[in-house]
Amino acid sequence: MTRARLGLLACVLACARLARGGDALQRTVGARERYDHTFKVVVAGDSGVGKSSLILRYADNTFNPSYTATIGVDFKIRTLDLDGRRVKLQIWDTAGQDRFRSIVSNYYRGAHGVILVYDVSSAESFEHVPEWLDEVRGHAPTDAVIALFGNKCDVPADRRQVSLEMAQELAQQHRMDHFETSAKAALNVELAFQQTARRMKANARPPGSEAPQPATFSMEPSGVGAGVRSKCCGGLF
Repeated sequence: MTRARLGLLACVLACARLARGGDALQRTVGARERYDHTFKVVVAGDSGVGKSSLILRYADNTFNPSYTATIGVDFKIRTLDLDGRRVKLQIWDTAGQDRFRSIVSNYYRGAHGVILVYDVSSAESFEHVPEWLDEVRGHAPTDAVIALFGNKCDVPADRRQVSLEMAQELAQQHRMDHFETSAKAALNVELAFQQTARRMKANARPPGSEAPQPATFSMEPSGVGAGVRSKCCGGLF
């Protein structure tokens, strides 16, 4: 076995162990402090759309222009006061490469929210959103809040391949909130995560209750959602 394959195998095994410990981490992380709500949020989408940059901007308010592709999964925490409640978000950053799909699917278990990210300058990443949505609905709890983020919203007009109207139509069909964001310029990132957290709080499970089991849904249009949508007003990524 080549050294590269050994390295990948080691990564897969490590990620699998982390996945098995995810539920325990969700119960114990932050146990030293008291929170009204602790929500598990999984961020998914194609590789290169800026998932890690969005999470880094939201969790640490920083941006790294040379951020490398996520291998397996990563993890960040952000706490916030939301409508008078103390909320902790456990944000799971997942790899977008096909070779990690089987690993990533384990992380949808027990999620309170899933954020699907595409790149407004990549029609391909947007075309893959229904595939990601189908995967989420096949593995995540049936009551998980799903939001759609269009990242890199402030690329020049001649580089944009996904219009705001196209994305809003898809979001409406599948009852998702939609936001356009810029991780580099910190545009709408705070708003998008906060609104998604507010939806999770409104949808919160009673303490000690089990997450509903996942179910597979048809990808046919299912009605119009009433989510908040925000148009990007400038930035770089």
